[in-house]
Amino acid sequence: MSKLLINRRRLLSTGAVLGASTLFAPSILRAQTALKVAGIHASPVENAWNSVLHAALQAAHDEGVIEYTFSEGVSGTDYPRAMREYAESGNALIVGESYAVEREARQVAGDYPDTAFLMGSSGEASGDNFGVFGTWNWEAAYLCGMLAAAMTQTGKVGSVGAIPIPEVNMLINGFADGVHAVNPDVEHSVSFIGTFFDPPRAREAGLAQIDSGADILFGERIGTADAARERGIKAIGSMIDYTPLSLMKDGGNDISYVEGVAPAEAVARMEEVRAAIKAGEFEVPRNFEEPA
Repeated sequence: MSKLLINRRRLLSTGAVLGASTLFAPSILRAQTALKVAGIHASPVENAWNSVLHAALQAAHDEGVIEYTFSEGVSGTDYPRAMREYAESGNALIVGESYAVEREARQVAGDYPDTAFLMGSSGEASGDNFGVFGTWNWEAAYLCGMLAAAMTQTGKVGSVGAIPIPEVNMLINGFADGVHAVNPDVEHSVSFIGTFFDPPRAREAGLAQIDSGADILFGERIGTADAARERGIKAIGSMIDYTPLSLMKDGGNDISYVEGVAPAEAVARMEEVRAAIKAGEFEVPRNFEEPA
């Protein structure tokens, strides 16, 4: 995550303290006014990405560290307006995602230099008050692909994603690379649903892939597992268990699986690569190109 600065006067007035290891100092904040933080979620908060952000912010609110308010299901056309309204209402920090509104979001941040903005983004940080973050769990997706290649009976697997932006592409490409590292003959198909949250559409995309022969699905979007459950095949989920760290060697992403489902030899091979990744001895490629 890029450096994010909050106006010193603003911080002092709210009682927040920046440190080397923590963003907020709970003991100080509880004794003074809690930092006002707003969340702007483009999808409903039950969406995988948004649920993690929302849960963390809500927990901080419940502890009295911050005063958290939020909006969910905010469209791209309304997003800049929501940013401005939260900035005008005195929030010191606004957390959200700017994938669909990069230019507009950065313009808003420039108009409110005393407000800090922390946004999920495909771009770089800008100015002193616009920080960015992303989901960096392509390594775990690679390991999932290794197991999928060993488990498929049809020789076909599929992925269902939102929109082919770099972060989504990286996960699906990581899964595909893991598949082909074990068995280059396995066919991998990709479907994009054209939105970040539409479980019924993701289910339909998954069903279509199953009808085409896929017997394991990688669900970058919520709803894919519903199709797999309906047809009695295996599915792989994404994002729910990631942490604020980034790389697997830092504890930032990992694979979780049910023992006994994949063949023992496939698990052993995958675990060797998993250990190598954590030891910094194997690097999973980051491929931001749209999957073929």
